[in-house]
Amino acid sequence: MKKQKRIVNIGGVKIGGDNPIAIQSMCNTDTRDVSSTVNQIHELENAGCEIIRVAVPDMEAAKAVADIKKQIHIPLVVDIHFDYRLAIECMKNGADKVRINPGNIGDSERVKQVVEMAKERQIPIRIGVNGGSLDKSLLQKYGGVTADALVESAMSHVAILDELNFNDIVVSIKISNVPKMLDAYRKFNKISDIPLHIGVTEAGTIKSGILKSSVGIGALLAEGIGDTMRVSLTANPVEEIYAAYDIQKVLGLRQTTVEIISCPTCGRTQIDLIPIANEVEKRTRSLNKPLKIAVMGCAVNGPGEAREADIGIAGGKGEGLIFKKGEIVRKVKEDEIVEELMKEIEEMDI
Repeated sequence: MKKQKRIVNIGGVKIGGDNPIAIQSMCNTDTRDVSSTVNQIHELENAGCEIIRVAVPDMEAAKAVADIKKQIHIPLVVDIHFDYRLAIECMKNGADKVRINPGNIGDSERVKQVVEMAKERQIPIRIGVNGGSLDKSLLQKYGGVTADALVESAMSHVAILDELNFNDIVVSIKISNVPKMLDAYRKFNKISDIPLHIGVTEAGTIKSGILKSSVGIGALLAEGIGDTMRVSLTANPVEEIYAAYDIQKVLGLRQTTVEIISCPTCGRTQIDLIPIANEVEKRTRSLNKPLKIAVMGCAVNGPGEAREADIGIAGGKGEGLIFKKGEIVRKVKEDEIVEELMKEIEEMDI
């Protein structure tokens, strides 16, 4: 059962409580290059991104936030390290959330200045704990990066904001080691009602990164842990959005987009199914219809095995069948199968 968390409003996107798990990504453009950053955010918006983050390494980037914010349609999070002045400038320029570590932006007076502006403008703060940047005292206390060290780090940062009576907080505890990441999030979830931003940091390329993220993020979501998420990939950030939706769809948390089911093929398959399945997945990726589409290799068993699919195709020798809810609609040639399937999908009123 999902633990009820306090609700945090990020530029109109609410997380915590009974709200959906919001999907995030981060630009890999130079934030100072407003045009490139805005173009990438528009691509991410079209893919379904609900919250976007940008790096703010200097004051020029902080000032660019104002122009970026004017041209996008989803909440903008700024990623700040060390310099509290960058956080203040970004909030002045319309940032919807600030990601910081209160312990590394200076003395208590500097933290207080950031918090006071966040309070005034009702801007949440995400405390981002990372396994690669733990305080040396914690590394010595726990003998390295452990789940307990990560949780203690997060709670120490939370305490700084608690002392300033600031409650609009989100926490992330990221590490590339999946078992440690799971352990840390589970432990933090038991002791706090703060919404959690979940993810596996430095997860890797599309193949390894999606695998790690699916195991790590998927396990937490299946246990009811997590209020917003990012799949971190060494790839075009759009791939992060597709992967995030796929993880949520597999767990039944998102039903607004297409789900593809396909058979693994066998000796009965008489059609070149693998490229067909890949093409169907590619063509339907951004389709905003809650459809289950089947791509099956056998015309004998396909419609029956995929009876629960809204629509599907089943291969034969040089041809295929299009079926809906297990009932055959018509027969088509192999080289026309994807196009004819897409025509049927476009005509479906869902």
